Amino acid sequence: MKLAIMQPYFIPYLGYFQLINAVDIFVIYDNIQYSKSGWIQRNRILVNGEPSYISLPLRSDSDYKDIVDRCLSDDFKKESGRLLRRIASAYHNAPYFNEIMPLVHECISFDEPNLFSFVRNSLLKVCNHLGISTPIITSSILPVSHDLKSQDRVIATCIAMKATDYFNPIGGVELYSAYSFSSSNIGLKFLKSRLPQYFQGCQSYVPALSIIDVMMFNPVCVIRTMLNEYDLLEPTLVGSSVG
Repeated sequence: MKLAIMQPYFIPYLGYFQLINAVDIFVIYDNIQYSKSGWIQRNRILVNGEPSYISLPLRSDSDYKDIVDRCLSDDFKKESGRLLRRIASAYHNAPYFNEIMPLVHECISFDEPNLFSFVRNSLLKVCNHLGISTPIITSSILPVSHDLKSQDRVIATCIAMKATDYFNPIGGVELYSAYSFSSSNIGLKFLKSRLPQYFQGCQSYVPALSIIDVMMFNPVCVIRTMLNEYDLLEPTLVGSSVG
């Protein structure tokens, strides 16, 4: 059984959905510390040919709280309207605007103040639209110690789920020991997305934007092909490091 584990990202880029589609079960962390420098509450769209951030405003709180304990701002209903208008303005001329904007509206108008539940809902809705059937499991329901960190927690989760292979984005290649996974009888593979180019209505292509951008310019049948445009790389066992 192939397993991947990630933090929940806000309407993330194509590579995130390639990872979900590549495995048999996808686990999203809710009971790890929130990171304001990551992609949990923000992403990028294309505005006048340039990448531009979109963000979910959060209620002021401790940065040491877990993701599941963070909430959207109290005035998010008003802010969500502004966010939707911004996205609509950016993509109103895109070929699939009329099909995709209602989906974006469903994601951003979701009546849920909890950050984790809000982001998880958008992931599920996009997966459903793209025909991705991989079960998405919340980490806190698994019999794994919350005290474990990084690689130890990943391996413990793989063991709890009886996974034979663990898939991780290529950006995490330095974080894991191939020897440690092999010692636990778990295969370790890294997914490197090719991020196929597509016409965005401007002269130069801007890669790795939110999946919103991909869906606005491509039909589902083409995106289904894009989901498989990646390479799976296996680490070389050299001592206890990834080679």
